[in-house]
Formats: sequence, C-alpha cells, structure tokens
Amino acid sequence: MEYPRGLIRYTTENTLNGKPTHILRPRIFVYGGILLAIFIGVSIAISTRSLVQLDVIRDRNSLFRETGNGLIENVYRLRVMNIDNQPHVYDVTVTGIEGLQLSQDREIEVEPGSVMTLPVRLAADPQYLLKRSMTITFQLTARNNPALTITEEARFLGTLR
Repeated sequence: MEYPRGLIRYTTENTLNGKPTHILRPRIFVYGGILLAIFIGVSIAISTRSLVQLDVIRDRNSLFRETGNGLIENVYRLRVMNIDNQPHVYDVTVTGIEGLQLSQDREIEVEPGSVMTLPVRLAADPQYLLKRSMTITFQLTARNNPALTITEEARFLGTLR
C-alpha cells in the first residue's frame, strides 16, 4: 500500500489550513456543566442516604384472622437492612390504631451490611377499627443513635363491629 504519509490525521480542516484553533468552545462548558451536575447529584445522594432501610410485607395467605379472645390479627414480615458499618439494635413501635398489640419482641439486632427478616403479628380490638382498612406506621429507632430512625406505612385489615 503506497498511500502518502499523513493521509489520516487526527486534526481539523481549520488546523490544516492554518487557522487558529479555539480550545474554549461552548461544547466544553456544556460538558463540564453536565459532569459537575452529575457529580453534585451523586454526592448529595450518597451523603443523604439512610443507613437503615425497612420494608413491611403483608402476609398474602390471609388478610386477617380473629383470635380466640376476639382480637383481629394481621401478620407482616419486616425486612430490615442495616447499611451502616456497625451493628445496631432497633426498637420497633407501631402506631395508628388505639390499643394495637405487637406480639413479637420490640427489638431487632441487625449486623452491619446484613438483612434481617422478622415475622410480626399485630392484634387490635375490633372496637377501635373505624374502617375495614386502616393505615398503621411501623417505626424503627436505633438505641445507640436515636437520629437513626425510619418509618414505613402499612394497612391493617379487619371487620367492623
């Protein structure tokens, strides 16, 4: 192949014709602005992320059941993810219905970087159920750091009396 030397170059026609090149073009500022926005967005997302995540999953097998002493019971699974690099003991509280009873331990210990799934049974007196479906709120609070708190809403199903 006897092609002339320099036939393929990584240059522009303006440079070949001897015209001056402009390094600071608008495209450079646009790309720089986009990269800066991405960097700021990722930095904010990392700095404001929660060190604990909570998923409340209803038991799909039964909507609710009536216990032997007349209470309405719902079953949930709490999935707690500890994203922190140290273990935490979390206190579990549930609000939303007067007299709501949590049948499990009120504390969960989760190792760093792990996920723990805990079955939870909630029982409520039917006289406090104002609707067939009521919103309840699960709250996890770390004992060693009360600022490390997360809440998640769920539905409590039952019958009206």
